Amino acid sequence: MAHSHGKYADFEGLREQAVALRRAGLSRRQIRDRLRVDNNDILNRLLEGEPPPEWTKRPNAKDDLRARARELRLQGWTYDQIQVELGCSKSSISLWVRDLPKPERRDPAEQARLACRKRWEHELAVRDEQRQRTKAAAAAQIGEMSDRDLFMAGVALYWAEGSKDKPYDRRENVLFVNSDPDVIQLYLAWLAMLGVGRERLTYRVMIHMTADVEGAKHYWADLVGVDVSTFQKTTIKKHNPKTVRKNVGENYRGCLVIRVLQAAELYRQIEGWWKGMVAQAPARLG
Repeated sequence: MAHSHGKYADFEGLREQAVALRRAGLSRRQIRDRLRVDNNDILNRLLEGEPPPEWTKRPNAKDDLRARARELRLQGWTYDQIQVELGCSKSSISLWVRDLPKPERRDPAEQARLACRKRWEHELAVRDEQRQRTKAAAAAQIGEMSDRDLFMAGVALYWAEGSKDKPYDRRENVLFVNSDPDVIQLYLAWLAMLGVGRERLTYRVMIHMTADVEGAKHYWADLVGVDVSTFQKTTIKKHNPKTVRKNVGENYRGCLVIRVLQAAELYRQIEGWWKGMVAQAPARLG
């Protein structure tokens, strides 16, 4: 492919080679080096009409900034506010939005409040990102949970949330009530590991009278994988008008009550397991 420097007598032949290399995906620099064409005017003529390959097209990094700047300008933002938000120069902002109408002048106090709010929103976003990173790192530390891990977690979970026998109220029942679906699933996994069959479990919903009772029943039935018709009668909690409830909205589904049948012996084991764990706690305190 070499030729005498400065001489391009076989121009058409050279062009065929240049076009073939271009269509093979080579850049201008690669074609120039391959064909030893040092003259840019000649190289332009050789590649005339041939589009560059996709990989050589560099995306304009400012396209997104420009679109965002125009969006903010249409919302009434000033150049200073857009500069703080996007971190680009005022000259670029002016060029991008010069065809848009100027926003109405705001009261200085209102501008200060807006700037303060934007700074606070940014701070909240930074805090939330840090929070999510911490949670993700902590979740990764758990790794694969062994049977013993699940066993210990289930004992502690039941003793925190399950019903307990009292000297004045002798009830050796295994009864668990919770509104957190993740907690419910962990508890069911624990029971399964203990060999408690699903046929020994009964379910019912405990919920406020103002909530979507039927929707809640179907939600919990889907979660635990049973037909909603197998649920026992729902316990409806009457609303006290003097109480301001916060557990409201479409995500409120009450609590799921799970009872294990014929569970007196299991309850005694749970209490014993818990006491065994507690007995070793002082040694951990040093």
